[in-house]
Amino acid sequence: MSLPLRQKLRLTVSFAALLFVGLGTSYLYGQSKTKHPATQNLSKTQQEYSTLPQQQTFLASGQENAFSFQQTSYESQDKQNTRSSEQKPGSVSTYYQVIDELQKYKFSVQGSQVFSSGKLPTTKVNFNQADLLSVLSNTRKYYQDYASEDPTVLRTGLLGAQGVNVQDILKTLDFMISVLQEDIANNRATRLQDPNFINTNFRVIKWSAYNSQTPNQKQLRITKYAVFTHPGSHKKTSTFNTPIYSLKDNSGNKFYTKYTKQDVLSGIYEPGGKEFGKVEPLAYLTREGLEEALMEGTILINFTDGSKGLFNVDRNNEMPYLRGVKATAQKRYWYFREVDAIKGYGYKIDAKISIKPGVTFAGDVLNIGLGRVIVLEYTKGGRKQLQLGVLSDTGGAFLPNLHQLDFLAGVFQNRKDFDQHIRQLPEYATAYILVKK
Repeated sequence: MSLPLRQKLRLTVSFAALLFVGLGTSYLYGQSKTKHPATQNLSKTQQEYSTLPQQQTFLASGQENAFSFQQTSYESQDKQNTRSSEQKPGSVSTYYQVIDELQKYKFSVQGSQVFSSGKLPTTKVNFNQADLLSVLSNTRKYYQDYASEDPTVLRTGLLGAQGVNVQDILKTLDFMISVLQEDIANNRATRLQDPNFINTNFRVIKWSAYNSQTPNQKQLRITKYAVFTHPGSHKKTSTFNTPIYSLKDNSGNKFYTKYTKQDVLSGIYEPGGKEFGKVEPLAYLTREGLEEALMEGTILINFTDGSKGLFNVDRNNEMPYLRGVKATAQKRYWYFREVDAIKGYGYKIDAKISIKPGVTFAGDVLNIGLGRVIVLEYTKGGRKQLQLGVLSDTGGAFLPNLHQLDFLAGVFQNRKDFDQHIRQLPEYATAYILVKK
């Protein structure tokens, strides 16, 4: 009986050893999960962003189900895009998915690469009070009147990385409007020109340029645009032989998307052309006048009969703007509409925001966001300058674009006057976005 007993003891000891090793392994595995959440997050982040997302695009049709689906999609994306602001220190920051004007994925960027906390220097903030109030009010009204039809403006965008949402932007606009109205009514310089007031009442978020083509660029490139006054004619002449056209309200079949700018200028809409009668000629310019109108988006025409008209781009042929291609070779063509003011962003011509020079920026409204209040810091004549404006306009060159803003400089008689005026403005500047605390 001694031999079987010895075997039983061996079996018992072996079983106990195996049990101890199993329990130890389970404990260590649990500890590794507890102590290294960053490792888990990293693998999840890599998995989420290793493939390009499939974006769905909807036209603003007003249909409740389409709007609801798109808004839900944006809200889901915004929650994903703002995880980095909600994560605990030491965790892995997720990447924001930058989209183009067709709302298709282009590239990913960490919010911390673009935005960080900042503070305005103690220099007076420059802007025209009445003009700023006008642009702020018109931009706020766009949200009120058209957000349900243009849900793209409800995107949190890249500022979600700083915990900023659309309600924060609306609160910022409302507060600034209220302060300006009160200060103007009391006939005093507005408190919004005081950097100490700004630093006390607003989060100042520094915007560092992100440009994959120029990785060392930190300041934003500041280009300038304008409304130019050009002579023109209601009828085609030997001098004014280049048309601008307006689409008719019943142009629902989008026949115009088949034709390039070169097709249009070949005369397809003129008498004898294959599409004659489908559009309405608004005016005839020189070719130079047309190119400037297309580039700037708005043109003031002095007609040969003594009348005047202000015209703004309406819809294009849905052909992309090609960077690096000269203007006359671009295939994109814009159709115009007569307007009563300089117009900025809007999902359709009748909804476009009325804007003012000196307080308006054109930029990336999809990824930075409509209505963001921006301050530029730059040096002029050895002295620091601060210039404030509102992101209330956009263009094909800015979708997407995280390294540039276009400043609406004014209305000019010619290019010479424009060039002389913009010499006093910066080519590059440090930029800040203001958000009400």
